[in-house]
Amino acid sequence: MSSIEDIYARIPDFANDVRVNLTSLVADETLSPQRKYGLLLASAAATRNATLVAAIESDASHVMPPAAIAAAKAAASVEAMNNIYYRFAHLVSAPEYKTMPPRLRMDVTGNPGVDKSDFELWSLAVSVINGCGACIDAHEMTLRAAGVDSGAIHTAVRFAAITQSVAIAIDTPGSARPQAMG
Repeated sequence: MSSIEDIYARIPDFANDVRVNLTSLVADETLSPQRKYGLLLASAAATRNATLVAAIESDASHVMPPAAIAAAKAAASVEAMNNIYYRFAHLVSAPEYKTMPPRLRMDVTGNPGVDKSDFELWSLAVSVINGCGACIDAHEMTLRAAGVDSGAIHTAVRFAAITQSVAIAIDTPGSARPQAMG
């Protein structure tokens, strides 16, 4: 089973800054382990990088119960849908689309199986990766109303940015690091 340690080894030398940034995320102690690994897992799922998802899920399983792992994945999947829909509604010029009901099932947002602020933070990170301004605003406002401070919100955005950069670095063609000969 792959782990985040294996991911470090896959990050090519041209992306050393990415490797250092990933190290800082894993070492972050400002967030609870569940919040931290949930951010990593939801963000990895949003990148659609199966290698990265598997590695993070492997490590997350040591600090998160199965329900929390499922919730992080649910945040990524429901936000993938919401981000497309609400980005369209926000960007389209025709005003009638803004008044139409979305008719999208998203029951998990009301009962995610984890603390609601964790789920919202994970959803924010996914929305940042997917580039939905309307969803970013909605999640940020919900988090602030729940008492989550701007430092934690900023950290979630950093997690999203760095996780996305890791996914790109390990999947860039011809970027495999040379392996030591033994």
